[in-house]
Amino acid sequence: MRFTVDTKVLKEAIDVVSHASTVSNMTPILENILISAQYKKVVLTANNLEMAMEYIIDTGVDIELEGNFTVSAKFLASFISLVQDDKVTIELLSGGSLQFTTPSSETKVKGIEASKFPLIPVFKAEQPFRINSGDLKKAIDRTLFSTAEGNIRPTLAGIYLALQDKNAVFASTDSFRLSEYILINSVQSNDSTAIIIPSKTAMELSRILPENVPVELFLSENQFLVVFGTIKVFSRLLNGHFPDYTNFFPKGYTTKGVVMRNYLIIALKRANLISRENNYNTRIAFRSESGLEISTGDTEIGAGTIRVIASVEGEDAQIGLNSVYMLEVLGVIKEDYVSIDFETPLSPIMIKGVPETDGKSTYRHIIMPLKI
Repeated sequence: MRFTVDTKVLKEAIDVVSHASTVSNMTPILENILISAQYKKVVLTANNLEMAMEYIIDTGVDIELEGNFTVSAKFLASFISLVQDDKVTIELLSGGSLQFTTPSSETKVKGIEASKFPLIPVFKAEQPFRINSGDLKKAIDRTLFSTAEGNIRPTLAGIYLALQDKNAVFASTDSFRLSEYILINSVQSNDSTAIIIPSKTAMELSRILPENVPVELFLSENQFLVVFGTIKVFSRLLNGHFPDYTNFFPKGYTTKGVVMRNYLIIALKRANLISRENNYNTRIAFRSESGLEISTGDTEIGAGTIRVIASVEGEDAQIGLNSVYMLEVLGVIKEDYVSIDFETPLSPIMIKGVPETDGKSTYRHIIMPLKI
């Protein structure tokens, strides 16, 4: 194997696929990237057995001799980030090592033969679900933070994706909060399907998705494939059934407040300087005449009360919640104003952006309250 490739192109490919490598004392090959020089292209692949990524380099590359080999993902990422030459030549030497040659350097590194690298399972590609990368990234970002830890309830350790009634529904819950993001009329067919995407896969997808490019999602019973540009992401799906969550969203409210999101974020962060001594237990009073009043209660280091201008309708009331949960949802909502409503102080607390929809999507989130 011998080929010459643009350093910038190679660096981008390594930066992407290295997200699918892992540290494994039992299986060192999983720490490596498979480099495969083929006719007119070089394919880089990483596979941690739960998720695999494949990046095809078909521009800025000159193949002299085909072949394949694996080398440490950590080494590749560190090495290529320090190469300042425009091009690098990679050659497989006898004895199981790769040589990297630039106009100013020669570097030789040992690796593992390609035959020991785990194969990516054959995926039966059917009609894909097509989505814009920006929409997919937004859906992931607005639901990923409320997924559960995998060792608690495995079926909640991911994002639920359902294609139904021509809508794409993304949801997640850790039993203390619940997120739902719907892309309206984004599905071309009337077919219905539902999967659970592992949190780790969703997080890595969000990191590597570019802005505003078409994405194809191929879904099957136990795995799915995401394709955009020259990149493919394969992943196993979580087994089990996601709970029927729709009835948890309240149908109405007796108290509702609308407040500027940035004002509320700053107020909660100030309150957290005190409430962190009490597991971030925070009280929010809704007053029709004065707006919101955020208080921490007495802690070992003190107490605090912060008033925030807001429009309040319905009954005056006070709720208790974990302020970290509130800050996390405020961090993914992008509208300038948010609404907070509930039926009673012990009912789920609904948070939405204002306006609630942009015509393409809707988002809603609930947090379970704390006893005051």
